[in-house]
Amino acid sequence: MGSKPKQREAELNFEGAMDRLEKIVEQMESGKLPLEDLIVRYEEGMNLVKICQERLANAEQKIEIIARNSAGKTVVKEFEPTQEPETPARVADEPASTNDEIKLF
Repeated sequence: MGSKPKQREAELNFEGAMDRLEKIVEQMESGKLPLEDLIVRYEEGMNLVKICQERLANAEQKIEIIARNSAGKTVVKEFEPTQEPETPARVADEPASTNDEIKLF
């Protein structure tokens, strides 16, 4: 394994990261690795999890852009991140109501 060059994060796709992560889990579950190697594999695994989460978030954003196209055509646009207001924070700031009455408007 030491002879295989490490792939850079930018070159690693979701599937590649998942494959490597699965191999790391198998190695760690085997119980044959010394503690130092387990720590190294754990760190690498956490980096791979981060890469997978980023790739999934990007894919989800692209899907949302495609779904929002009002012209009905499937046009992929580059995602431009925007900050969404934190709805839960606003709800949490409201005083808790003990009134069980349901308000429609």
